Amino acid sequence: MTTRAHVAPVSAARLPDVARQRRRWRLPFSPWHLLLAPLALVFAAPLVWLLLSSVMSNAEINRFPPSLWPSGIDFSGYRYVLENALFLRWFSNSLIVSVVTVAANLVFGSLGGYAFARMRFRGSKAMLGLMMATMAVPFQLTMIPTFLVMKKLGLIDSLGALIVPSLVTPFAVFLLRQFFLSLPRELEEAAWIDGCSRLRVLVRIVLPLSRPALSTVAVLTFLSTWNDLTWPLIAINHDTQYTLQLGLTTFQGQHHTNWAAVMAGNVITVLPVLLAFLGAQKTFIQSITSSGLKG
Repeated sequence: MTTRAHVAPVSAARLPDVARQRRRWRLPFSPWHLLLAPLALVFAAPLVWLLLSSVMSNAEINRFPPSLWPSGIDFSGYRYVLENALFLRWFSNSLIVSVVTVAANLVFGSLGGYAFARMRFRGSKAMLGLMMATMAVPFQLTMIPTFLVMKKLGLIDSLGALIVPSLVTPFAVFLLRQFFLSLPRELEEAAWIDGCSRLRVLVRIVLPLSRPALSTVAVLTFLSTWNDLTWPLIAINHDTQYTLQLGLTTFQGQHHTNWAAVMAGNVITVLPVLLAFLGAQKTFIQSITSSGLKG
C-alpha cells in the first residue's frame, strides 16, 4: 500500500507576501554593475589624473611624493599651449588628416565590403583571406616600404603622406562586410526588380540600414588616426606639417620638460576623442553585437 505525502496548499493570502518578499531582495540594478562600477573607476583614474595635473604648476607635478589634488588652479600650462603660434596649425592638420581618412574609409570600405558580401567572382574568397592576413602584419614591417612609396610619390613632409596610406583599411572592409551579411537580401532583390543598379541599391538601401557599422568604422578610424604618432614622426620633418600628437612632443626637451603644458595639451587632444566616442556609443555597441551574426 502506497502512501502519498500530504502537501499543504499555499493559501491565496500568502502569495502576495511571498511575491513582495522576492521583490524586496531584488537589486534595483543589474548585479554586473557591482563588478563594472569599480572597473570603470579604475579606467577613469588616468583621465582624472590628467585633468587634475593640467591645472597644476610644474613644481607640483614634479613634487615627490606627488600631489593628488592641486593646491590651486593654475592655467599656465593652457596659456603656454594656446599662445604657441603653431598649436592651432597642428590641431587643424590633425583634423584634416582624420576627417579625410574617415571619409575615405567609409566610401572605399563600403564599396569593398559590399562587393565581398554580395558579389561572387573568381578569387573572391582568396582575396578576402589575403586582405584579412594583412591585419596580422605589424606596422613595423611595412613602415620602410610605405616610406619608400611615399617618397617616390613626392608626398614626404606633407599631409598627403599621412592620408594616402590610410585611405582604406582591411578592418573597415571586413567590419562592413560582416554587417552587410546580416541584412536581409529581400530588400535588395526588391530594388533590383524595380530596376535599381547595385550602386544605387548600396547608396539608397544598404547604407541607410548600416548606420551602426558606419559609425563604428568612423569612430575607430578617427581614434587611430588622431592618436597616431609613429608614422607622422617618420614622414613629417617640418614643424608646420606636424600633427597634434607630434607637436606635443616638442614640449619635452632633453634637459627640461614643461609638464604643465604637456598635460594641458593632452587634455585638449583627448576632448575630440571623447566627444566622438560618446556621440557614437550606442551605435558602436549595436554594430559590434550585430556584425558577428554571420561569417
